[in-house]
Amino acid sequence: MAKSQLQREVKKKQPFESAEQEAYLSILRTHSLLSAPFDRLFREHGISSPQYNILRILRGHQETGLPCLEIASQMITSVPDITRLLDRLEKAKSVRRERSLQDRRVVLVEITAAGKKILTKLAKPLAEAEKASLNHLTKKELADLIRLLSKARGDAPVKK
Repeated sequence: MAKSQLQREVKKKQPFESAEQEAYLSILRTHSLLSAPFDRLFREHGISSPQYNILRILRGHQETGLPCLEIASQMITSVPDITRLLDRLEKAKSVRRERSLQDRRVVLVEITAAGKKILTKLAKPLAEAEKASLNHLTKKELADLIRLLSKARGDAPVKK
């Protein structure tokens, strides 16, 4: 039997144990390869991918700010250390935290002008990187990929 593309890439001698295993490992391999240029770009701007995600979330809620748990629930990738990420962003003056006037137990996080400036600087290079990462796929292939990935997540547990 001919080796799969993934088998050749990772120089695996034996076939995968199942199609599910190969699909899962293929998703991980694809994520690793596609995320590398983005990680480099974020590093050049002194932030990480999760920190960028936090800034994007907060920009969408700049009028009100968000509690930490709500930020965590909107993250693209789940992170166990949202507080540490916010500490770093606050130290860099990209976010600020304030206690809610309605409920003193709630700490609201807001994006600052410095945080918005980072997002503005990254907008064009990120758009270019996004296009470059998948520009070899047709519009139909992209639509199929989006549909299949969504379907794959359909039964995945969602952390709240």
